[in-house]
Amino acid sequence: MSAIAVYESHWGNTAAVARAIAEGLGGGTRALSTTEATPDLLAGIDLLVAGAPVVGFGLPTEQMREGMRTTPGRAPTPADLSHPALRVWLEALPGGSGRYAAFETRVRGPFGHATSAIAERLEHAGYFRAAEPAGFVVKGRYGPLRDGELERARAWGAELAALRT
Repeated sequence: MSAIAVYESHWGNTAAVARAIAEGLGGGTRALSTTEATPDLLAGIDLLVAGAPVVGFGLPTEQMREGMRTTPGRAPTPADLSHPALRVWLEALPGGSGRYAAFETRVRGPFGHATSAIAERLEHAGYFRAAEPAGFVVKGRYGPLRDGELERARAWGAELAALRT
């Protein structure tokens, strides 16, 4: 069975989680940015894992990303906006018939979710939920990830791999 983890990441936290999930999935699973995850790589995929950070209480929009570009605030480094937003990538996603899992990175607290919007778009494209969504916590608005989160991501990936058999 084949799997791919696709992500949108601004300060590297979501990318790191996607890589850890891919490691847990094993079998040569790759973690790909929205630029790298082309339709030909998705053809026939059995499991699509998709994730993004929570920004403004949900899945980042182009308006939010433009705000990050023009008003960086106190970010230690500029946000990486070189890849399409996951929202845009999902809107262009060709139909599929495999399963999916959604994840997000977020600050601790009641600050919204990105996974519900990810799930809705994946189901609209024909994918079926493989597992409950997962959230991974960053220590501050820009990270780094809270201690133990990469290990949790690897373990979640291994749980997803067990579902594929």
